[in-house]
Amino acid sequence: MNDSIINSLPKSSAEKRFIHYVQIDTQSDPASSSCPSTEKQKNLGRILVDELLAIGITDAHLDEHGYVYATIPANTEKPTPVICFCSHMDTSPDCSGTGVEPIVHRKYSGGDIVLPDDPTVIIKPADHPDLANQLGNDIITASGTTLLGADDKAGVAEIMAAAEILMSHPEIKHGTVKILFTPDEEIGRGVDKVDLAKLGADFAYTVDGETAGSIEDETFSADGVTVTIDGISVHPGFAKGKLVNALKIAADVVHSLPKDRLSPESTGNREGFVHPVSTKGGVEQATIEFIVRDFDDDNLRRHEQELEGIVKSVVSRHPGSSYRFEVVEQYRNMKQVLDRHPQIMEIGLEAIRRAGMEPIRRSIRGGTDGSRLSFMGLPCPNIFAGGHAFHGKEEWVSVQDMEKAVRTILHIVEVVVSR
Repeated sequence: MNDSIINSLPKSSAEKRFIHYVQIDTQSDPASSSCPSTEKQKNLGRILVDELLAIGITDAHLDEHGYVYATIPANTEKPTPVICFCSHMDTSPDCSGTGVEPIVHRKYSGGDIVLPDDPTVIIKPADHPDLANQLGNDIITASGTTLLGADDKAGVAEIMAAAEILMSHPEIKHGTVKILFTPDEEIGRGVDKVDLAKLGADFAYTVDGETAGSIEDETFSADGVTVTIDGISVHPGFAKGKLVNALKIAADVVHSLPKDRLSPESTGNREGFVHPVSTKGGVEQATIEFIVRDFDDDNLRRHEQELEGIVKSVVSRHPGSSYRFEVVEQYRNMKQVLDRHPQIMEIGLEAIRRAGMEPIRRSIRGGTDGSRLSFMGLPCPNIFAGGHAFHGKEEWVSVQDMEKAVRTILHIVEVVVSR
């Protein structure tokens, strides 16, 4: 049976591929207006296309926007839906991705992992409780001066390894499988230029999650808010009673935000937040960029109303000043779509069980490409890739958990055919 074939396969190429991919700098840039935001993301895209062609996928290509598309043809005549597996190639702008030096810590025996290039960077079990499940496993980290890039090159490597297995094991029956690698997910533009008609999938799974066995069908709903404050600029030597400093007003707004609630550092589980991410400007005009998050759209609007109330109150204390409050929708909770297609989650849950794990159904305090893909007409939950501590120097991934992700991808393909 396919079940025994998949679970008895030898170790895949995921580890080797991952170590190669993370050494390619693909950091995205939110300040850029191009697509992809950085040309260097295409460097990985070209490598992936070459590797896909080498394993026999004839239509693999990189488009002008930095997206990689590929098709694994069906090897069964049984009518099956077309499924897609998707991961993003870029890494976060929050931490350097230049010169990543991956280190494999074989047969982890517990305790702290001290990273050699900066011994102050220590991966501690107290801070990373999932390490307790990794005794005897092989842990990959960076060297201490960069992020690792498991978000989401672990997912990329796992999809590539699964594709190689499907192409070389015709005894594993499957329908048409589409592969999509995206740029710029980390800056919220991962599907801006995706061609869903060309992709031609009925549903998809992003491979961009964390703990082995986890599958996620719910994300935050997300908006961006720009607050622009206009003051009055006067020569400081003659400013008494006339100058209204926009920078000081902006600082007052940030200082007036709730500290014991409605902020990332004081919320968890299903609580939303308002988070200032940048300020810029001068005396005459200053802007504050916020991200606003909640699982419930009505709560999202209430958070924005509270934020505008704070801005209005602060500005009223500075006669002569004014403000503009602009809200831009970023993405919405994909559960609103996925609840209408329960079979997609059922397939993922069954695949995780067949791969030998008890499924962990989670909500994401964040978003994935799957959030927007779902609302664009491609229902798309998120399955685990095995990485942890994303966007920082303490990022790590377990080789064994990457293997479990590869098996889960293969079992998803299998379950689709069996159903």
